[in-house]
Amino acid sequence: MRDDLSGLIALLSVAEKRSFTGAAAELRVTTSAVSQTIRALEDRVGVRLLQRTTRSVSLTEAGERFVARLRPSLDGVQEAFESLGELRDRPAGLLRVNMPRFAYTSVLQPRLAAFLAEYPDVKIDICVQDGVANLVEEGFDAGIHLGETIGREMIAVRVSEDQRMAVVGSPAYFATRKKPKQPRDLQMHDCINYRQHTDGQVYRWEFTEDGRDFEIALEGRVFVNDRELMVPAAIDGLGLAYVAESRVREHLAQKRLVRVLDAWCPPFPGLFLYYPSRANIAPKLQALVAFLKKRK
Repeated sequence: MRDDLSGLIALLSVAEKRSFTGAAAELRVTTSAVSQTIRALEDRVGVRLLQRTTRSVSLTEAGERFVARLRPSLDGVQEAFESLGELRDRPAGLLRVNMPRFAYTSVLQPRLAAFLAEYPDVKIDICVQDGVANLVEEGFDAGIHLGETIGREMIAVRVSEDQRMAVVGSPAYFATRKKPKQPRDLQMHDCINYRQHTDGQVYRWEFTEDGRDFEIALEGRVFVNDRELMVPAAIDGLGLAYVAESRVREHLAQKRLVRVLDAWCPPFPGLFLYYPSRANIAPKLQALVAFLKKRK
């Protein structure tokens, strides 16, 4: 295929220049190389394409027909390469990014309008899902997720401050229940549980005591598969919720929710934008990485 393409390019050049010497100068090869390349093409197709004399060269009838069909196709190939050059030289094209909902609302949504305004030739396709996507298999350029969930083979760039989890309940709930003093006391409470999309398992609440991490499986009457439903359920007094601190900061300030077990929920590394490789990173992705990194 490579030899055929070289022959086609050489044939078009000779047809335009009406000269092996002129075609050789344009292609930056020897006259002999041009002649041999076209001869190999003629042998391949089994038809003489050029009429050669000692003083001139011209297309045969078959060559005329062939070149007439060939020129638009090769022009299209050239335009395709030029379009790649445009995408290589400036941020442009479709950028597909995968992330959980809380990453979108806390990291991307507040910055998205400014990013698109700064890079008007970039389009962005956002897929919201809780699980960590396989970027390569699913055709994503990048993802945003908690650092602890990202595979070591990925390039990861921090795009948020440290995060904390919070255990919260409504004043109405605590009006009839004693506040837990330690995580094990949660066994005596109604807990709003999150069922994971990936495997259907109920998420275990995570805590730290004296530098030791541990998990607790808790009972409750309410199960959800969307984390966004947990805060409203807690405000409605349906039980305690275990959620990111950033989601309930305003509700805590407005006293719609009360926080407990603060000492068992230390900060941990926050959200990272991740992607598969450092090699040949598209300008559109480079732009997003730089944009989010400087505004974390």
